[in-house]
Amino acid sequence: MTERKPPGVPFESWVDKQIRDAERRGEFAHLPGAGRPLPPGTDTTYDELWWIKQKMTREGLVALPPTLALRKEAEDALEAALKAPTEHQVRKIITEVNAKILDMMLKPPPGPPLGKKPYDVEDVVRRWREESSDT
Repeated sequence: MTERKPPGVPFESWVDKQIRDAERRGEFAHLPGAGRPLPPGTDTTYDELWWIKQKMTREGLVALPPTLALRKEAEDALEAALKAPTEHQVRKIITEVNAKILDMMLKPPPGPPLGKKPYDVEDVVRRWREESSDT
């Protein structure tokens, strides 16, 4: 137990002295986790769902609203289509993601708006041809 702060001594200097004395005594020398960063989620605010967030982090899970997940999927699909080896695969990738985008537009789920419209397949094929001819 530490001593009480004497009256008239500024709090910061009293705390600094307590820390320096503890360091000299070696009380911080063998703490678990020494030299490693604090694990995520160790902030001081209370969160009722802390255990769910820790489990999701441990399991490597990500919970995005459906619209944000589809935005990411659409961007990844466009990138994959532009790198596809054949025009047939470009059309297949874009047609599949367009079907998902249209479905989401017709039946919007809760969460932020999708903010995406279906890709123009012919435009993506044209871009693919241009990028393929450059390499």
